[in-house]
Amino acid sequence: MKVVGSIVALVLAATTTGASAEGQSQVVERSVKSFPNKDTRIGVYINVRPDCTSGPLPTIRLVSPPASGKVVLKSGRVKATNYKACLALEVPAYVAFYKSPPDFVGNDFLTIEVKFVGGRTEIQKITVIVTDVGAQQKI
Repeated sequence: MKVVGSIVALVLAATTTGASAEGQSQVVERSVKSFPNKDTRIGVYINVRPDCTSGPLPTIRLVSPPASGKVVLKSGRVKATNYKACLALEVPAYVAFYKSPPDFVGNDFLTIEVKFVGGRTEIQKITVIVTDVGAQQKI
């Protein structure tokens, strides 16, 4: 699986972000829009070192699963240009996807724990907003 695109918008957790000190947890809350019965990317997890090489990938754990949908984690590779000091890179990644049942419309909630080598932990509280395909605004 290859994930290509703007990493700045997709990277939810990377060791190059100077988030929290070693051994501490950081809580991130965010939302993602989705459609019923459609795989929707909710997270891309990488580890890019200052020399633009890949470090060990974090450990990902589903702390609280969504009430209606399912979460699947896949291995892949991410290509990016102009990411921090890296003009071009291709690194391994974990990519998280959410999929709701075909008849579900509404909000679904889940929590993911991301543990990095070195002790930093990030708790991600994600709201997935599932809207009906027919509810799109027409231009």
